[in-house]
Amino acid sequence: MSKILVIHGPNLDLLGKREPNIYGEYTIDAINELLKEAADSAGAEIEFYQSNHEGDIVDKIGSASHSGILINPAAYTHTSVAIRDALSAKKIPLVEVHLSNIYGREEFRHKSLIAPVVTGQISGFGKDSYVLGLKALLDMIDGQKNG
Repeated sequence: MSKILVIHGPNLDLLGKREPNIYGEYTIDAINELLKEAADSAGAEIEFYQSNHEGDIVDKIGSASHSGILINPAAYTHTSVAIRDALSAKKIPLVEVHLSNIYGREEFRHKSLIAPVVTGQISGFGKDSYVLGLKALLDMIDGQKNG
């Protein structure tokens, strides 16, 4: 059975309240519920983790013994070499997701330090970015098992 770790970065605990015109109306709990339903349907286990602290996210990545990681690094996308390095050390499928289209926003958001070390990136589809990312991650894991 595939075991997926979902990491939500800083300020994602404020979803549904923080700038809903950018991030949507869904709360982190509602997104987690969508992901849990999708994982259950696929026969996968899923664990959720949210932190506003870079070092805690690095520690969680480092100690993860999952089949794959789905991560929304949020603001750390553009600033964290530490999270990038922690992800780079993992030899499992990794998918970066963003609710908003980071390339259609402020210039400083156009550069992801994370994208070069993950398997793929999905952005701009709101809550569906997470669901699409999970599907892609599970397909990759399944491909590794059967390929």
